[in-house]
Amino acid sequence: MNDNLINFFLLSSFFLALFGAAELLYRFAKVNAEYTRKFVHIGTGLLTMFFPVLFTHYTWVIVICGLFFILLSISLQFGFLPSINSVQRKSYGSLAYPAVVILTFVFYYFKTKNFSQNYFYFYIPILTMALADPVAALFGQRFPFGKFSIGKEQKTIVGSIAFFLVALAVNFLLLPTNNVLFLFLIPLAATFAEAFTNKGLDNLTIPVSIIFVLYFYPCV
Repeated sequence: MNDNLINFFLLSSFFLALFGAAELLYRFAKVNAEYTRKFVHIGTGLLTMFFPVLFTHYTWVIVICGLFFILLSISLQFGFLPSINSVQRKSYGSLAYPAVVILTFVFYYFKTKNFSQNYFYFYIPILTMALADPVAALFGQRFPFGKFSIGKEQKTIVGSIAFFLVALAVNFLLLPTNNVLFLFLIPLAATFAEAFTNKGLDNLTIPVSIIFVLYFYPCV
């Protein structure tokens, strides 16, 4: 059997297990949907880190993310998966997530066609979204200083600072450069994208802003 196909079923089972764990936490442990949603948000980002390692072509990523996009669309329409859908605000973040993973993987694939294992082109946009975004939300809720509104959503300077610091740490650990410009420009662009986007669409704008900067970063 094709290795890509085996990896497809393996990763799909892990994603389904992640969703199942979130449902158990929500339904039986009575964990608030805001937290189970963040649990899935972070877990999904970490699982996608296997994509460049396990899939040799972007077609497989399109298929797996496309199937989960359909699943999430149906869950929104018919009200199941409350562990990620039962939040008070209107959000399209769950739908933006698989779409932007496809976009980021395609960018990584073509950016590194003639180079080997430059996974950071995929890892930095996705990990920044997966880790910095929920940290910003948690700090903003815990320390609601410097409030400002984007549409109907309220954000905080504290949340933006927390986002920037996590994004900077991701870049510091993964970006193979001593170029201070890129090291700070990438998290700065992502921080502004997160701060000025609402309705969960920061799941889209954060990686896209990073992709835009990384487009000008030379392959190493």
